[in-house]
Amino acid sequence: MISLYRPGSGFLHRAPARAKLALLAVIALGLSFVPATSGAVLPIAGVVLAVSVLFLLGGFGVRALGEAWWRLRWLVLILGVALVVFVSVTAAAVNTGRIVALLLLAELVTRSTSTSALMAVIRRLLLPLRPLGVNADAVALVLSLTITMAPVVGSFVRAVREAQEARGVRLGPRMAVPLLVRTLRHADAVGEALAARGLG
Repeated sequence: MISLYRPGSGFLHRAPARAKLALLAVIALGLSFVPATSGAVLPIAGVVLAVSVLFLLGGFGVRALGEAWWRLRWLVLILGVALVVFVSVTAAAVNTGRIVALLLLAELVTRSTSTSALMAVIRRLLLPLRPLGVNADAVALVLSLTITMAPVVGSFVRAVREAQEARGVRLGPRMAVPLLVRTLRHADAVGEALAARGLG
């Protein structure tokens, strides 16, 4: 499977996986309660800025931050324009901002935490539910894959665009075809990994 985890010695790498997952969960929950009003625009912008700064403080550098934002450009454009057209400018700013903040934070967690560490934490949290028939190993794997999937698909978008540029072609909306092929291949690889673990 593809992983964006990069070994390092920064404070994010040293922070316990459970703390990073807890922070992700708390921020996700908190942002979900933020109303799409004009008064929420600045706080949401502040959260996005804070998460962006974490890339730099965590030792990933300006390039990693730029790549993360570049992967989100189409999401920002399409979601933002759709919300402006069908709802309002304020709704577009707030809703797009919170999604961007969560995706950037998820990428930070992914870059600074190995998949095995994520699974271990989630598995420990789910162990008390085993008497209820919950397969802690399977759920832990699914949740860890969910957290890491957004930046992985983003890396596929970048790879497809780089391949287009190398060939001197621009597919436009047709780039969805090679992107879908890459995503399905990744899904097959994940399925094989699950089957090998007896979870498929």
